[in-house]
Amino acid sequence: MVILMKIKLGIILKKIVFAFGTIYGINVILNKVGIYLPINIYTVGITSFLGVPGLLSLYSILYMIK
Repeated sequence: MVILMKIKLGIILKKIVFAFGTIYGINVILNKVGIYLPINIYTVGITSFLGVPGLLSLYSILYMIK
């Protein structure tokens, strides 16, 4: 039981780190264009839960607002 909880926690932490790194990396690339997505708990949460489609939807929402 404890081992399964550690495995699930490890998977969740990997997703969070991947989401943070992906948002940061894309922000570095798109900063020259003037597009910047803030890194906060909501953007990291959506990206870690939905993956790349969630990240693309966040950038499209940001583009539609501006």
